[in-house]
Amino acid sequence: MKLLRGCRWPLALSLALLPSLLYGLEPASETPEAPASVQEAVEAVKEAVEAVAEKASNPADEPAAEKPAAEQPAAEPDADAAIEATVVKLNVTSRAPDFFRPWTKASPAKSSGSGVVIAGPRILTNAHVVLHASEVLVQLRQGGDQLRGKVIAIAPGIDLALVELVDPAGLDGITPLSLATDLPKLKSHISVYGYPQGGDDLSVTDGIVSRIEYASYNYGAWGTRVQVDAALNPGNSGGPAIQDGKIAGLVFSKIQEADNIGYLIPPEEIESFLKDAADGQYDGNPQMYDEYQTAENEALRAFLKMPSEVTGIVVTEPYRDADDYPLEPWDVITHIGPHAIDNQGYVEVREGLRLRFQYYIPRLANDGKVELTVFRDGKSQVVQVPVSPDRDYLVPILKDRYPEYFIYGPMVFEAASQEYVRGLGANGSGMLLWLNSPILERLYDPPAEPGEELVVIATRLFPHTIAKGYDNRLGVVKSVNGVAVKNLRHLGELLRDSTDEFLRFEMDDRNESLVFRRSEIEAATEEILTDEGIRYQASEKLRDIWED
Repeated sequence: MKLLRGCRWPLALSLALLPSLLYGLEPASETPEAPASVQEAVEAVKEAVEAVAEKASNPADEPAAEKPAAEQPAAEPDADAAIEATVVKLNVTSRAPDFFRPWTKASPAKSSGSGVVIAGPRILTNAHVVLHASEVLVQLRQGGDQLRGKVIAIAPGIDLALVELVDPAGLDGITPLSLATDLPKLKSHISVYGYPQGGDDLSVTDGIVSRIEYASYNYGAWGTRVQVDAALNPGNSGGPAIQDGKIAGLVFSKIQEADNIGYLIPPEEIESFLKDAADGQYDGNPQMYDEYQTAENEALRAFLKMPSEVTGIVVTEPYRDADDYPLEPWDVITHIGPHAIDNQGYVEVREGLRLRFQYYIPRLANDGKVELTVFRDGKSQVVQVPVSPDRDYLVPILKDRYPEYFIYGPMVFEAASQEYVRGLGANGSGMLLWLNSPILERLYDPPAEPGEELVVIATRLFPHTIAKGYDNRLGVVKSVNGVAVKNLRHLGELLRDSTDEFLRFEMDDRNESLVFRRSEIEAATEEILTDEGIRYQASEKLRDIWED
């Protein structure tokens, strides 16, 4: 009895609390009163057992039975899975131009890259992923057959492109990602998605935003660029960088010589591209093409009579040497719009972020002009400076275009381009230098007049008896029968309209002239086209010359 009496309170209390422990109910807030006798303890045990039994037999107090799966409310989609579903793999077959056989294209080349589904639905990717694409196949994250796509807009300079599916229903069920509204913060965390080499499935790598700058992209284009410290590899191109569930950038390049240093195209450049391409034609970011130097040197500042409070960037060579051009040598550009420019040419974009003053050109340009404040001859004045997306080159950059050409007799004529010159390689450029060719002399010059081109014999002469004895090499065509050649179309029209018995082609980079009987060279044209299996005598934009 002593043993029972000694433990009667803990036993009674435990039994009294048993229903609460079993069903997760709150125990009574008041402390139970201890039984005064063995009989009371027995009665307490009996009551506790009966309470447990009653609890078990009362269906009203049972936990709700789990509903069948079909009756359960739909679960919220997993945020990571939703992002992953928007990232696609692009398998591309491309046909690059052949600048020395312009009537055809280079052999097909296969490559792959990444893309991300945005509103439309459309797929955002890099221009270099789909440049000169003849076939684009889209592989979705969830698998299935590859879907046919087509390029609907491309900007090789800023390296952006848009792809649509031939059947847009292929993207049904995928929620497009939206763009972040601001540049990412330095030192902020970022996740990069894509399909790099080394596997077939989606890859996700994490990194840190380490630098933001206004820098050169491709083909002379400039824009804001974000540097990240993340592992990027071939195939990552076109994949999104994600912050807070939004696109904070698009992967476009990496430094091959460094580990984990890559670059993103930020949301503001993507947004500008989407607005520009909305009409189906991408024009590009307007830019200024003047030459500058910093205004840090004290002697230079004294020479320019710059007060200590005046800061800016010095114009060394205006883009155009014309009386109506608003900038002059030694002008100091102190402001772009309302934004002050420091002595190194930078402006404050936000707290802790300074970029080159050209950052504001596309943001402030209006009707092809941008407002600048310049310090000239000791006074400040406001000028309106013309801006444009592309610099005028006599030898232009083709970007995503194929070269224009036409074939006449044994000669293939083409307008010289920057890509054509690069295709010559070191030996070819050395030959142009040795020949004192105007291609190299005027490589970065503007046209002397609107529409001026340098027309070249693009490749060696086709074998034919009428070409006997002529120097079989490339060259710039100066004139035909004494008439200066303005451009490729003009040359075609001269040949079409000529009624002379002989055609005399004078070259600009050698003393030799090529002379042919007009009747023989016209007959040879058809023979050569047939013998070489060439379908068209001219590129599409020039066929009307010969059809007329």
